Formats: sequence, structure tokens, C-alpha cells
Amino acid sequence: VRERFHAEHLRRFGFAAHTLHVVIEALRAEARLASLDAAQLVMPAPRAAATLPGTVRAWFDGWREVPLVSMSELDGTLTGPALIVEPHSTVVLESGWRARLLPGGELLLESDPAAPEARSAAAADPARIEISNNLFMHIAEQMGEVLKATAQSVNIRERLDYSCALFDSRGGLVANAPHMPVHLGSMGASVRAVIEARGGKLAPGDAWLLNSPYHGGTHLPDMTVVTPVFIGGQERPDFFVASRAHHADIGGMTPGSMPPFSCIIEEEGALFECFHLVSGSRLRERELRAALAAGRWPARSPEQNLADLRAQLAANARGIAEVRRAVARYGLASLHERMREVQDNAALSVRNAIVEQLSGEFRYEMDGGQVIAVRIDIDRATRRARVDFTGTSAQGAHNFNAPRAVCLAAVLYVFRTLIERPIPLNEGCLEPLEIVIPPGSMLDPRPPAAVAAGNVETSQCIVDALYGALGVLAASQGTMNNLTFGDEQLQYYETIAGGAGAGPDFDGCDAVHTHMTNSRLTDPEILESKFPVLVREFAIRRGSGGAGRHHGGDGVVRRIEFRAPFSGALLANHRRIAPFGLAGGQPGARGEAHIRRAAGAVETLGATARFDVAPGDELTILTPGGGGFGAPAG
Repeated sequence: VRERFHAEHLRRFGFAAHTLHVVIEALRAEARLASLDAAQLVMPAPRAAATLPGTVRAWFDGWREVPLVSMSELDGTLTGPALIVEPHSTVVLESGWRARLLPGGELLLESDPAAPEARSAAAADPARIEISNNLFMHIAEQMGEVLKATAQSVNIRERLDYSCALFDSRGGLVANAPHMPVHLGSMGASVRAVIEARGGKLAPGDAWLLNSPYHGGTHLPDMTVVTPVFIGGQERPDFFVASRAHHADIGGMTPGSMPPFSCIIEEEGALFECFHLVSGSRLRERELRAALAAGRWPARSPEQNLADLRAQLAANARGIAEVRRAVARYGLASLHERMREVQDNAALSVRNAIVEQLSGEFRYEMDGGQVIAVRIDIDRATRRARVDFTGTSAQGAHNFNAPRAVCLAAVLYVFRTLIERPIPLNEGCLEPLEIVIPPGSMLDPRPPAAVAAGNVETSQCIVDALYGALGVLAASQGTMNNLTFGDEQLQYYETIAGGAGAGPDFDGCDAVHTHMTNSRLTDPEILESKFPVLVREFAIRRGSGGAGRHHGGDGVVRRIEFRAPFSGALLANHRRIAPFGLAGGQPGARGEAHIRRAAGAVETLGATARFDVAPGDELTILTPGGGGFGAPAG
């Protein structure tokens, strides 16, 4: 058509070839048929289908015989479970759903509102447990996505220093998203602290705020929001959801609320033991502001605290909505049963992992001279383990004291990693374990002990000590290399990656956040756009991993230039004592830190240090490597 149009217009009008596109754009070609009534249209006859057996064995919360129905033969309403087949597709009709064929040939699927509570739960089996595991992890993951998207601070949005989880009616952890292990293993204690403080008297529309290390908290910047979930209309909650996020500042002696030389909890910021954050669906903003402003060292950025707490409430709201969806699909009784099943499965998985381990003990010395002593006794007959920290140093006038919940989180994490299958970290992992933590020790300190470094540093050392006692993994860098800097307007906090320990059949990873931290570093572009600093270097510290048959991972070099005056603090470990190797493997390199002043002078920083910087000053941190495993060949 185009060619004929082209030739005809050249002949008749003498159009130049390059002008034809204007005319051709308006050309449309159509193919027309005589009008037909719908009654005259004849659809091709379907091919003869094979005779269906009527029922088939299929998986619906267990193997069972279910109806197998052809779409063309569907008559009336079909109630699930059933399979509806067409030549090129299959409709899976689950329990609690019904299907009927409409006059136009459409298939209408409807939820049966009377079905969920009447449904009987099938016996636990691997497929059902896997579905439940992923269902509950999905709820926590959705909470995390909302928190990340709505929070204001760089700590949460960029570094991902937050955790979200789902709990049963007793405050037992059911499932979590893959967030921060040190948060997730300890949040259950915060939920139970709310239950105990209220004597079980909670109401819909309530939410509670905690950061107290004596009530399940880790350290004060980690703010936990706990929300009860009511489904059945009774007085007690059916479930709980909780979110924990590291706030950029909560007050205290230094910007960033991680003072390296704090001796009592008051010096670390505002303390919330069980604060009624939301009452009757109303945020108690005036009371919250007053609490943030109280004390000798009040929060420096209350507006940011408020914004991030609203994000945590939004995350919890998403969790509640997802729980309601799950109840609508499976029924309340069934959901409770599924929670027990995933916890029981976790306990069984830990029991199976325990029998593969050997008893052992380990004595771990930290840079400050504190000692973590642990003995693990394996009882293969009962498939249980006793983890005893007797001999650990007493709490001291320093902030390396770790709350009891942090120690439990470390034990939970280690025994969860011994399981090779992907199950959620939950309360069931602790069931086969007897854990002995001496009261008044640095792993179960009494008020008003300072704990800023206990959560981030001592937790890492507990993990390495446990792996050392089991003989399965050399030490990681054993620190989070906590760096804070800021002033009254800006506060920044980051943890810095290092080397991972090697194992009996693998090398340690280079430049990773290890064990109890699962955060990331802020992208340089974001950091430099939010704060007056320049990232001059961020590289792998080659050769810092311990030698061995399998070598430890290398640490990193991080160099930051400041463009404004700030106060800063460093909280770290393994500057005096190197991360250990195992089975003849060599230790990893110790960490280092120094400041090069604008005028050229160099100042060395200790493992814990406070410092002031001016424009042009550069801070360099070299993080430790991981230990090697096995004697080097030759």
C-alpha cells in the first residue's frame, strides 16, 4: 500500500520523496468483513478430553484425595480442596474457597467465611512447616520494608540497622526477617517485659517503647517498639509484633550515644523501661518529647527520634495487617498451631545439630583484660547442651558489660548457625539448651551498669568464644569498629567490616560484617551528601587475615577526611590481642586507628577513644582480620 501510495502521488502531484512522510503518517489500512450477529459465530468444537478419574491424590496441608473436575463439566458450586482442569491450565482450589461457573464461562472463586475456624490442621510435616516458616518470615520482611522506606535517619534507611519480628502470645520469638542477630535473639525479652509490666492487661491500639538493657534491651540507641495484636476479641493479645532500630542519637555524653568511657547507664542517654508510646491509637507525643528531654544529657535530635519511631509504628502496623491476612486464610487456631510447629521444628533441628558437636571450653581475653569463660557440655543421650559462663569477669566500671539478653542472643545465634537447613531464628532454638550466666557478671550486669559496648563488642566476643569451645570456627575480627561523630545538629554512627574466621573446610570472607551485626555501611555518595566529610579510601586490607590451611578473611582500610569540626568516639576491640586461629591456624592482624592532622602530625588512637577533629583532619581505621584454621601446608 505504501509503495503504491508513493508512486501515485509522485505521478499526480510531483511530491518530492523527502516530503512523503507527512502524508504517509495519515494513511490507515483496514480490512472489513460484512457484519455478523453473535449467533452466527461458531466456536471451534473442543477436542475430546480424556476421561478424568473423578478424584486424585494431591497435597493440601497433607496428602489427600480431592475432586478432579473439568471446567466444562463444573455444575453448581465446588468447595475446596479440589483441582479444576482446562486444556491448558489448572485451578488449585484450596480449603476455605469455593468455585462456580458463571453464564459467560468465567470461573468465580470466593472465600468461604465460615471455613477458616472449622478447618482442622493437618499433622506437622516438612512441607507444611516450610510453608509456615516462609509465611511468618514474610510478615517480618514486610515490616522491615516499611521501616526502611519510611524512616528518616541514615542509620535505618542506608545502614539497615534495624530488625523486625513476630512473636506468639507469650512473647516467644516465632520468626524474623534476616536482620540483626543481636537484635532478634534479645527482642523476646523486651516483649515479655511489656507483658510482665502490664500484668497481661493490654488493649488494642496500644504500643510500648523500651531500650532498657535490664528489660531485654541491648544498648540505649536501639529503640524497640512493641505492639500487641488482637484477633479473637478476647482480653489478652493473640500475637505481638516488634521493631527495633538504632537511632542516630538518644542523648548521653557524646554525639551518637556511644560514649567510649561511660561507667553508668545515665551517661549513655535517655532510658525507656516500658514507656506507653501509643494509647488508644494516639501517639503520646508530648510525653515522649518530655522523656527525650529529661536527664543530664538529653537527646540531641528529638525530631529525628520522633520520625523514626513513627516509622517503627508504621512497620508494626504492616505486621498486624499481614497477621490478619494470615488469620483470614488459615484461621486463628490453625495459625497458633503453626507457630508451635515451627518452634518445635527449630528445637528438633538444634537437637540434631547438638549430637554432631563435641564438648569443649574456651577462655577469651578482651583488650581491656576482661575474660569470657565458657564451657559447653554435650549430652548425646538427651540431645541437649549445657552452656556455662561460670568464670567470666564480674561487671565493671566500663561499658563492655553485656545485658543478659545479648548473651542469650549470641548463644541462640551460634546454635542456629550449626543447622544447615534454612529455618527461622526463633524461641525453639533455645529449648534444648541449658544456659548458665552468673548474675553480676559482665554478661548479666546489675543496674546502673553501662552497656554501650556490651551489645556491639562483647556480643562478638561471646560468639567467638562459643565457636572456639566447639572447635568449629576461628575468630572473626571480633569487633564492630563502632565509629560515631557529630555535634549538636548532626550525628552519625557506623560499624565497619573486617575479616571473618576460617573453618575446617573454607576460608574466611574478606571485608564483611560478621556474626552479631548484619548492617551495611552508608554509601559514600549518601554519606558525603548528608555530612561534611569525604571518604578518601575504603579498601581491603590485604594480608591481614590469619594464615592456615584455610586462611582468615582480610579486614578493611577506611579513611575519612572531615570538612567541619566534630567530636568523635571509637569503640572497638582486638587492638591489643589478635583474633585467634584454630587447629594450628595463625591469628588475624590486630586493628589500628590514627588521626592525621591537617598540619601533618599523626595521633594514634586506642581501641576505645574520644577525639575532636577540625577541617582537613583525616581519620584512618584498619580493621582486624579473621583467624586461620589448620596448620599451613609445608
